[in-house]
Amino acid sequence: MRLLLLTHYYAPEFGAPQRRWSALIARFLAAGHQVTVAAPVPHYPAGRPTPTQRRIHRAGSVERGRHGETILRTAYLPHRSDIGSRTADHLVAAADSLRRLRRRFARPGSRPDVIVATAPAIPTLMVGRTLSLLWDVPLVVEMRDAWPDLVTHVGPAGAMNPEAVHAAQRSASRRVLSWAVALVKGGVHQQVTGWQSGARAVVTTTGRFAEVLRERGVEPVQVVRNGTDLSEVTRQRHHLPGDHPELRCLYLGNMGRSQGLDTVVRAAAALRREGVDLQVRMVGHGVEAPALAALAYELDAPVEVIPRIPHREVGAQYAWADTVIVSLRDWEPFAWTVPSKLYEILATGRHITALLAGEAADVVREAEAGDVLPPEDVEALTARWRDLATDRSRAAVRPSGRAWVAEHADDEVLARRYLEILHGVTEC
Repeated sequence: MRLLLLTHYYAPEFGAPQRRWSALIARFLAAGHQVTVAAPVPHYPAGRPTPTQRRIHRAGSVERGRHGETILRTAYLPHRSDIGSRTADHLVAAADSLRRLRRRFARPGSRPDVIVATAPAIPTLMVGRTLSLLWDVPLVVEMRDAWPDLVTHVGPAGAMNPEAVHAAQRSASRRVLSWAVALVKGGVHQQVTGWQSGARAVVTTTGRFAEVLRERGVEPVQVVRNGTDLSEVTRQRHHLPGDHPELRCLYLGNMGRSQGLDTVVRAAAALRREGVDLQVRMVGHGVEAPALAALAYELDAPVEVIPRIPHREVGAQYAWADTVIVSLRDWEPFAWTVPSKLYEILATGRHITALLAGEAADVVREAEAGDVLPPEDVEALTARWRDLATDRSRAAVRPSGRAWVAEHADDEVLARRYLEILHGVTEC
């Protein structure tokens, strides 16, 4: 097959969407398929390229990816963390990709056999639908997360920290923010559902969100989880008795409003007041990172907030930890969401402290990989970590999580499943 992928996030950026598609495309190419990717000049997560990226990548350039895929780089708009300027960036990239792709595939014989358009950059779906109609090529829409449900649940202003809101109000992005609010209130659900319904297939990463889409009349909906490469994730070893006196609790990943990590800081502070010996390490980036560090200082919590680290250093963090935290707020759309990092953590065998509900909580229970607690429940977290600190054997490494990943979420399994879907839509 000749596959065209439309995405707003791609390597050499590093994140969940980038990792997913790098893993899938490597296997698609190994199976003999051709892949073209349309993606903006790398500018995630800062909202603008690094000096090195700016030298190497240019809008309109055609690159060869690390696996042999063809990458068409499109324009971007420098942005902050607020939803207004990020939406403007999505629109600029989408418009430019539509223009460049129509030119690149002007000859009918050169066009792809199938188009995959992946959200959460919602305008990408519009481009996919437009090209599918122009070229009479089947479209697969991938909804990586519960979008736009998270935006409409929280509200665009709620997705920003106060500083970003203030900045948006003082700048031209205020107009874009107002447009985004109007779009959400004016029926973005209906528009996105229309794009989904026009696709030959819709792919989600969780079964529960697939059910939500089916209830909205979207068919057919297929599930291809996020996953991990078992060959690249080291199973951790037990800590020897007396190796360290404190209970070590690790969080790796984004520190945004969605994670509700103030719960972790407050629980750690409460345990320190009780005299429980523990250390919490938060590693990553996000708009809430400064606030979390400030809260830890204010409460005298045993919490250190560390900037994002290269992926090659992640294994050392898992080796340090006794338990690894996965946390989402108690918001309805998160019942349909499984954090992509969860699969890698399962593969390590480390005990998981899961502040989760819905499908993500079900995965941890099914894999017998740790303790599931209600999201944002400081008292429940305090009690569980108190127990773990008293009886460290309850946080022992277990093989069941890795076995669950091998069956349900290994990249090899997921790539085969995705190719079955793509073959199916091209044969209709």
